[in-house]
Amino acid sequence: MKADQTVTLNLPATADYVDIVRLNLYGIASKMGFSYEDIEDMKVAVSEACNNSVLYAYGQEGGLVEVIFGVNGEELTITVKDEGVSFSLPQEKSDASTLHDKELHDVEIGGLGFYLMQALMDDVSVASESGKGTQVILTKRLTRSEEKV
Repeated sequence: MKADQTVTLNLPATADYVDIVRLNLYGIASKMGFSYEDIEDMKVAVSEACNNSVLYAYGQEGGLVEVIFGVNGEELTITVKDEGVSFSLPQEKSDASTLHDKELHDVEIGGLGFYLMQALMDDVSVASESGKGTQVILTKRLTRSEEKV
């Protein structure tokens, strides 16, 4: 695939559509040359990000989730955006914010799911703003296997 290409999906914020995101991820990441293991890791991370939008952003109202796959050389960036309710964590759970010295708004994204995304991806950033929704950006860099010399 050429550098600096994007694929954008606008999907209903329901669990039924998360598989479509995973299928698109598989196609794009395969063409870029990612290993099966890296693709599986990315599928788990993007599913977690999408599920957060489905479960928390809109409640029972429904809404849209926008997923943008950005191909830039040997880097794949997956942005998951919703315009639903931003996250708020009950005060008694605030001690969870000390994990990896993250701020409270980072922990609010599905709690430990955020740390799962961090473990599986090279970079993870979250922006959640009241009245404007949430944006999760997942980045994975292509690493060439030394075995194929």
